[in-house]
Amino acid sequence: MSMTELTLGPVYYLWDGPKWRDFYYQIADEAPVDHIILGETICSKRQHFIEPYLADVVERLERAGKSVAFSSLALITLERESRIVKELIETSDYPIEVNDLSAIGLIKGRRHLVGPLVNVYNGPTARLLAQRGADRICLPPELPFSSIARIAADAPDVALEVMVFGRMPLAISARCAHARSKGRIKDNCQFVCGEEPDGLSIRTLDRQSFLVLNGVQTMSHTCQLLLSELKDLQEAGVNAFRLSPQDCDMARIAAIFHETLSGSMEPQEAVELIGHTYPKAKFSNGFHHGREGAGWVSQAKSNAHAP
Repeated sequence: MSMTELTLGPVYYLWDGPKWRDFYYQIADEAPVDHIILGETICSKRQHFIEPYLADVVERLERAGKSVAFSSLALITLERESRIVKELIETSDYPIEVNDLSAIGLIKGRRHLVGPLVNVYNGPTARLLAQRGADRICLPPELPFSSIARIAADAPDVALEVMVFGRMPLAISARCAHARSKGRIKDNCQFVCGEEPDGLSIRTLDRQSFLVLNGVQTMSHTCQLLLSELKDLQEAGVNAFRLSPQDCDMARIAAIFHETLSGSMEPQEAVELIGHTYPKAKFSNGFHHGREGAGWVSQAKSNAHAP
């Protein structure tokens, strides 16, 4: 991959169907992104919210010149979920982004993508996945730059992608802490995760924001933001950059990244503009710099969002 590309990852949160549809219509019309990953990644119970709108969304995105792929589930715990993934792999005419090793086993050499929920921590793993059919690997967001650069050097023929915006996926569980926090259980959750379209913030006993719950998924409270780091990533051999949707104007976020990557906007200005676009977020880049994940290294310091 020689040219720089922007990817919009799947929506991890539960948004109602019309909101989900309208989000992608806006992306089709306004966002300078090259690749779109669609579909439910976190909880199979949510799929029926988007299914009525899926065909129209795909048609609208393709008409706008975007390439489309479909995401597989990140955790399979039921036979029904196993059937869903098998059917997706066997019947889809679109590339599949796999998010766990069982899906990699099922896809059996067919060309596919590897999502950031698969632990790819070294070059030999990246090469093995490429040999098994992976066209592009989105590396886990907790990797420091030193590891990313080493993987790129060890696997120079593997197309690598790095998540540069969005709350970071940290863990996923068979139990639903989001439902439990509201006095419900997973089997009778009544989709309470939809009440927080940007996730449910969790605080420590001394009231410090700590994590975010999204159904069965645990995410970082801070939003990963890599802007000053883009040049180093490109020089290391990474040319695909992922934006993970948050409940904000993602078309504007994509435009800011596009301008930064093209050199028409300085990273400092970009950080400030993203702060205005997503004002409720606290940004971080600590993992990238080999520090605590919630930390902020002031290469691209924003007074409003730095610790």
